[in-house]
Amino acid sequence: MEMAARAARFGDKLLSIFAALLIFIMLAYGGYSLWDNYMINHSAFLGSDLLKYKPVDSGGTGENLSLEDLMLVNEDTRGWITIDNTHVDYPVVQGEDDMEYVNKDVFGDFSLSGAIFLSYLNKPDFSDSYSLLYGHHMDNGGMFGDVIEFTDAEYFAKRETGTLYLPHKTYKIRLFACMEVDAYDRLVYSHGDGCDMQALLNYLKTDATNYRDIGVTADDKIIGLSTCVDATTNGRVVLFGRLEE
Repeated sequence: MEMAARAARFGDKLLSIFAALLIFIMLAYGGYSLWDNYMINHSAFLGSDLLKYKPVDSGGTGENLSLEDLMLVNEDTRGWITIDNTHVDYPVVQGEDDMEYVNKDVFGDFSLSGAIFLSYLNKPDFSDSYSLLYGHHMDNGGMFGDVIEFTDAEYFAKRETGTLYLPHKTYKIRLFACMEVDAYDRLVYSHGDGCDMQALLNYLKTDATNYRDIGVTADDKIIGLSTCVDATTNGRVVLFGRLEE
């Protein structure tokens, strides 16, 4: 009987130790998950290490020397995009394909929030008739998270402008359309040399979720900002603007 009692007490201690260990592991995992989620969301916004490269008003010269400095850090740097009254305010890079910067930041380090990048099908100087940028949809509004907000008519109506800074040129962006599409939309995702500008503009005018008539023509330069609606679906939202020197 005494041995059985000892065995029972020993078993109880083992169960208590196992339960305590299990609770500790669950708490540690929960803490790590919270920390990891914070770091992902925090990395989606500009830190001081990037803000120092943000272009400032060049007094009409079009020269953005800070971008040349950033190009010394990463030769894939193509420019900097800002959409007024949103969180969209980031450098733009361009990889060898459209997967390179999905989970890599401007400095080339691993990052789940990735970077804002120009499609590899586009010319690096934005001289194409239609240039397309990609960015993750972050729930906290980081990266291209605010692009989703342009599907709301009131939000769209209150935000009309942005700026695209290139190393030796600056464009004003006049926003004119926001469209909900899927990832296989032939017209929206046929950019670069394969773009039929007139067909795209007609499509936007008739099918865009929100649209404002600013007199866009097939001779204009257009920029698109594309992001996912949900990471598990093919849904996309694309914001369109005209580039004006």
